Amino acid sequence: MTVAFVSNADCGRHDTGWGHPEHVGRLRAIPRALKEHPELFHALLHVEGRHATVDELALAHDRSYIERVRAFVDAGGGHLDPDTVASAGSWDAATAATGCVLDGVDMAMDGRATRSFCAVRPPGHHALRERAMGFCLFGSLAIATHYACAHHGLDRVLIVDWDVHHGNGTQALVEHEPNVRFVSMHQWPWYPGTGAAEDRGPLGTIWNVPLPAGLRAERYVGSFLSAVDSATRDWTPDLVLVSAGYDSLAGDPLGDFTLELNDVDRLTREMVSRAESWCGGRLVAALEGGYVPDRLGQACIVTMEALAAGG
Repeated sequence: MTVAFVSNADCGRHDTGWGHPEHVGRLRAIPRALKEHPELFHALLHVEGRHATVDELALAHDRSYIERVRAFVDAGGGHLDPDTVASAGSWDAATAATGCVLDGVDMAMDGRATRSFCAVRPPGHHALRERAMGFCLFGSLAIATHYACAHHGLDRVLIVDWDVHHGNGTQALVEHEPNVRFVSMHQWPWYPGTGAAEDRGPLGTIWNVPLPAGLRAERYVGSFLSAVDSATRDWTPDLVLVSAGYDSLAGDPLGDFTLELNDVDRLTREMVSRAESWCGGRLVAALEGGYVPDRLGQACIVTMEALAAGG
């Protein structure tokens, strides 16, 4: 069984400025941490991910929005919204972030790498069909979901999100698809103000798990896994996609959850174990939040070790 580490140097070209929480230092922390774990480094299949095409982005986003983003970047960038910055390199970064996840899907389906971790930025789970939001330009995992169904003929895709913020963009981009289920655990009340427990989506395929700040870590882990099990009762996914947000860790400046690295290990191992029973272990994880770079790097290592170890 092969586990891939998927990245693209262009993800570093998304220049938000060092004063922005989602700065390039987050990405640089991951290979720096990985080099301190040589056994893991050599065990992984290292892949330079591709760029998503406009047609692939359009699986989830309006073409007019895609072209607006490209034109905005070509004009030098600026603020797409109060939180979301684009620079001259952001088009290449955002298309690379999505392309890496699509490569992860392709490798899971053709057997080159059963599982992947995609070290990418900008993140994606807040991006809406026609609008950037919350540091996100394109909804990489939502696009990957549509891609997996359209290009690989999958009947059932499960997306899970343990970022401290509700994956409102992902939900909006997949909630009308009867063959997709989405589970999001997130702080409540908190940005972006969506993700109430009673919001099950128009088809009842959404499991939102809003939780207050400051609970014991095991409450978050247990609630998340319980929702995953509810979402997959009598429903077996062909592929698992993970929005791996590490702002759910204790001490993150943009959240007040209490998870530690051992909780990241458990979450990953539990998802791997379930994926092995459902779909031969096929799982693709992609970086979302996490705004303490060294802590982020450590959490990514824990995730990759758990992906490589199996369930």
